[in-house]
Amino acid sequence: MKSSLSVTTAGEAVMTTHEKDQAGQGGGEPQSRYTHLSEAGLRSRGWTLGMVRQLLGRPDRLGGNPVFRTAPPTRLYSMERIEAAERSEEFRAIAAAAVRRSKAARAAAVRRRRELLARIAAEPLEVPRLAPDKLAALAVEHRNRQEEKRAPGRWRLGRAAEPATVKGAEPGALRQWEVDYLRHRLSRYHEILGELYGSAGRAAGEKLLRRRVYATISEAYPHLAQECERQLREREGGPPPG
Repeated sequence: MKSSLSVTTAGEAVMTTHEKDQAGQGGGEPQSRYTHLSEAGLRSRGWTLGMVRQLLGRPDRLGGNPVFRTAPPTRLYSMERIEAAERSEEFRAIAAAAVRRSKAARAAAVRRRRELLARIAAEPLEVPRLAPDKLAALAVEHRNRQEEKRAPGRWRLGRAAEPATVKGAEPGALRQWEVDYLRHRLSRYHEILGELYGSAGRAAGEKLLRRRVYATISEAYPHLAQECERQLREREGGPPPG
């Protein structure tokens, strides 16, 4: 459908993005106060952007953005054209197809999420079994290496205290470094995390993997269980799983 394009003037009754929540509420009465709808208003009626392009084409008017004056103009479509399109067989067919695609996409996302969680649950996590003195030494070395990466030359340039040592470390700090080191050493931990980005159910996958990692460390090193619980609580913002 073709339409001539004009720019709205002050006082015209239109539906903008700012007013979209009023569209589609209370039946047809609130919408009858508007002569035009924005794309946001159309979405509230069940339109997709593809449907707008296919059935309405160019907007009938351009309106100023109600929130940001420098933003691109709001595209506005005539209620008369919208209602005529919604009465057509073509609209009903396209809308039904859009619903089917949406349902299929949601089902696929649910399936991918389940597959991801099943894979993480089955992924073998192997933590190195080390003597206490060896674990402490490696943990301190790992901590110092990480600190050096954050600020190269910090110790040589006198910008911080000397590198940490096992003898000089506080017990709580040493346990934290040991857990951090073991998390770093866990087989495929970081590789799996990298694979999660962009995946369906990424947040749930990260949470499950995180809990499995801390559980594996706690099982191998019971004296680190409390530190694992503390880190898990800190990362998840609440009490650890029982």
